[in-house]
Amino acid sequence: MIDVKGKWTLITGASRGIGYLSALYMAERGSNLLLHSRNAAHCEKVAEEAKKYGVKTILLEAELSQPAEVEKLCEKIDELEIVPDIILNNAGLQIAYRKDYLSTPPEDYDISFRVNVTAPMMICYHFLPAMKERGFGRIVNTTSGIDLEPEQAGYSAAKAALNKVTRDLGKYYEGTGVILSLTDPGWCRTDMGGPYAPNTPESALPGVLVGAFVEDGKSGRIFSAQDYCGMSLEDAVRKAETVPGVY
Repeated sequence: MIDVKGKWTLITGASRGIGYLSALYMAERGSNLLLHSRNAAHCEKVAEEAKKYGVKTILLEAELSQPAEVEKLCEKIDELEIVPDIILNNAGLQIAYRKDYLSTPPEDYDISFRVNVTAPMMICYHFLPAMKERGFGRIVNTTSGIDLEPEQAGYSAAKAALNKVTRDLGKYYEGTGVILSLTDPGWCRTDMGGPYAPNTPESALPGVLVGAFVEDGKSGRIFSAQDYCGMSLEDAVRKAETVPGVY
């Protein structure tokens, strides 16, 4: 299991829910934090809480539905002369639940793909060259287990696409020290998941982060966070490393 003390972790959607909890989890283990939200001020609370662990925090903002803002986000991190060691692309958008699914508007697909696929992949593409040159990096993209629900077509299609491009890209980083993984938090009671979800946000940890700590060099795997609920990080990582590679 890797030691993240002193490393930099970029977390998108860090102001609330699983992103918020993940930020504190990484800070507790000594990782410095690049905390993203639509409005940087929204991350002030989590940044303040993280300070008790003695880590550095930097607040960043970008509207992920706008590629130009995603590009500026990456450029801002470059200006800070920081290459993230770990990236958790946590931010996502579930645009709507369409009971009349045959009337799903094209716009559902457009914005869902921009936030759930284009933005995280822009971030991946931007930082992967430096990660590879350095010989270390961990990228964890957040997916979803939603299936057989045409009512959520835009969201589920975007997450399926994210799975595909992450796994395809991961093949090219085998043996480089860079690992790309996917995590499915499960249906949690977050602002996006709603009050009737069966799982608490806390139940997604440490599962959503095991891809940041594995050392076995295997990319492209999907880690279902609920499979690691209640486990220590050490045990969760050992279990994660038994998941077969995909290549």
